[in-house]
Amino acid sequence: MEDISMITQVIDKTRNTPQVLVENKISFAGPESELSIYDTYQKADRVQLKSDQLLFCAMVTGKKVMHSNTENFDSDFLPHESFIMTPNSQVEIDFPTAKLSQPTTCLAIEISKDRVNQVADSLNAQQSLDQTFGHWQYQHNLVHTHHNTQTQAVLNRIVQIYGENHSERSAMISLAVSELVIRLLHHQTREFLLSFCQKEPEINGLSAVVNYIEQHLSEHLDIDFLARLACMSRTKFFNDFKQHMGCSPIAFQQQRRLYKAANLLKAGKTVTQCCFELGFINTSHFSRCFKLFYGYSPSQYKIRQLNS
Repeated sequence: MEDISMITQVIDKTRNTPQVLVENKISFAGPESELSIYDTYQKADRVQLKSDQLLFCAMVTGKKVMHSNTENFDSDFLPHESFIMTPNSQVEIDFPTAKLSQPTTCLAIEISKDRVNQVADSLNAQQSLDQTFGHWQYQHNLVHTHHNTQTQAVLNRIVQIYGENHSERSAMISLAVSELVIRLLHHQTREFLLSFCQKEPEINGLSAVVNYIEQHLSEHLDIDFLARLACMSRTKFFNDFKQHMGCSPIAFQQQRRLYKAANLLKAGKTVTQCCFELGFINTSHFSRCFKLFYGYSPSQYKIRQLNS
């Protein structure tokens, strides 16, 4: 599991005596992007943040509380989580735990609107969606989500590359930022498809399959049955499903089980209850899968939510 230890090591090397105690900023420029590291050393409330470009934020240490009046959004922002702001949007931030000896640290990657549109156009040219679902595009809404292993690995690479003095640094940053945008577009599209398929499960074969998996998270999946449900050959079904959802049906079901498990833990369910309600073999297997996906064991995650 890629964690934030590498990021904290890089950040520690960049730190000097802070010029300001709230949102002290260190920036590194790149092609159509900029990486900034923000440290806050004292408690503060309602600090404004705005960017005219897309802003991908990742918590490293501490806790923030994010507020957006325009989207009626109020939520804790913790390590191993991403918060993506739309261009020209504004949020207000509370820093309830920041102190001089333990700063609240966040990294923010500002990505130009042109780069986001270029990546969306490339996806539409190479792997277009079923016309029922529209096309790849950035949706202008706030996104707050947990990092999975792949997203954390991309963030680790980006931070490392920005800090290097490499002859191909610009090209490497460009590739890594494009990958980050692709993951954002996949996340937004998947959320849209999930909602669409639940509302319109019979509109096409893929919609029927996605809705079926969502309704049978704790059960073993029969791929041949899913292919018949989609009215496709096994090969075409696999290819179409991965193109739209970004992974295989089995991996998709596992990710949805873990997402639901996190919500059940937040709601007060025990680790054992979550494990068997979602069809895991035993609590050890459940804990391994959960930690691999979220970066914390189920018990650590639950304590973290209770203390947030």
